[in-house]
Amino acid sequence: MSEARQYGELAIQLVTESRRSTQSDTLIKYNDALVRTIIREQRDLEKAAEVYLHDDEPPPALYIIQTAINRNKRCLLAYHAHRVDRLRDLYWSVGGALPHILSNQDIRSKLSPHEVDYMRQYNHSVMEFRSEFSHELDITASITNPPKDLHVLVRVVKDCGVIQTELGSIDFQKGQRFMVRRADIEHLIVQGYLEEV
Repeated sequence: MSEARQYGELAIQLVTESRRSTQSDTLIKYNDALVRTIIREQRDLEKAAEVYLHDDEPPPALYIIQTAINRNKRCLLAYHAHRVDRLRDLYWSVGGALPHILSNQDIRSKLSPHEVDYMRQYNHSVMEFRSEFSHELDITASITNPPKDLHVLVRVVKDCGVIQTELGSIDFQKGQRFMVRRADIEHLIVQGYLEEV
């Protein structure tokens, strides 16, 4: 026995999922099955609309079908735009450290392969843009708390190995404290390897 549904009902589920993601401030797993089902519904609706296209005066059924097609498209676009916004927010929250995002299995399991490709392309574009003036300005640095000093006292929260700074290389091991130039280690603070003391 098949379940009767209204046109666009599945698409509304995607929008509801996006709203839930926003309200809980989490990234929900990409719903590939539902997206594919909506695309199949779109194709069925387009085939149904073709039957009425050759009539001299289109019947009201054609308007209903066209409205359902437009609603599905808007819902799919809204779902994907929401996910792209969430991915961009995630990217900037870790200071543009794409390997940090993609190595996290919890986050990686929630992304579709196309979203991983998007993140790589986005990172490539940011790095290309950044390279033009990286010696003057670091666009990946946090803007919520502007620096007060050039140097900062930090404590190592997680081992991050040897880092090359302007003054030479420093081996950051958990529990140690260092006074270093903020510009050299800002990305490590954003990623959570170091914290200001």
